[in-house]
Amino acid sequence: MKTDMNATDPRPAYTRATEQAAALIRTVRAEQLAGPTPCAEFDVRTLLSHIVGGTLRIAVVGEGGDGLAVRPFADGVPDDGWAQAYDEVRTRVLKAWERDERMTEPVRVPWGEVPGHAALSGYTMEIVTHTWDLSEALGRPRRLDPELGEFALAAARRTLPEPQRDADTPFASARPAPEGADGYAELAAWLGREPFSRA
Repeated sequence: MKTDMNATDPRPAYTRATEQAAALIRTVRAEQLAGPTPCAEFDVRTLLSHIVGGTLRIAVVGEGGDGLAVRPFADGVPDDGWAQAYDEVRTRVLKAWERDERMTEPVRVPWGEVPGHAALSGYTMEIVTHTWDLSEALGRPRRLDPELGEFALAAARRTLPEPQRDADTPFASARPAPEGADGYAELAAWLGREPFSRA
C-alpha cells in the first residue's frame, strides 16, 4: 500500500479503513459507551457520534455537496444502533467516491479547497486515527492493520507538518513517540495523543 499523501487514489486505503472501523464498532458493548477515550473531550459514545458524523460529511463532499454544512456529529442514534449507523454511512461514502474523476476534481473540506484525492487521504487519516482512539478506549480488542497506520501517519505528517499546533487546529501539538513505536503509536503521538488502554 502506498503511504504517500500524494497518491492519486486513496480509495483502497479508505475502504480498508472503513472495514476496520466497522469491525471494531461492532465490538462495542453498552457498558463501554460512557468510558473515556484518548480524545479527552469525547467519551466512547461521543467518539462514535463523531465517526458517523464525520463519515457523513465526506460522503456529502463526494456527492458534490457542501460538507461544511454537515455537523460532524450524528444525532439520534440509539445506543444499540452505532454499528448499523456506521455501516449505512460508510456504504454511502464509498458510493459517493466511485468516479475516478472525483480524485482530481476540487472539493471543499474544513482545511480548504483541495483535489479529491487529498481530501479522501485526509479523511482516511481521520478514520484510522479515530479507530485507534476507539481501540484504546475498548482495551484493544482487535489487532489493527499496520499498513493503514503507516498510510495515516504519512497523511498526518503532510497535513500537519509542524509539530506545534495552535488553538484553531483540531489536533494537539505533537508528543514524542515511545521508543519502538509502531505506525499507530507514532500517529497518535504526532496528533498529540497518549496511548492508554481501558478494559
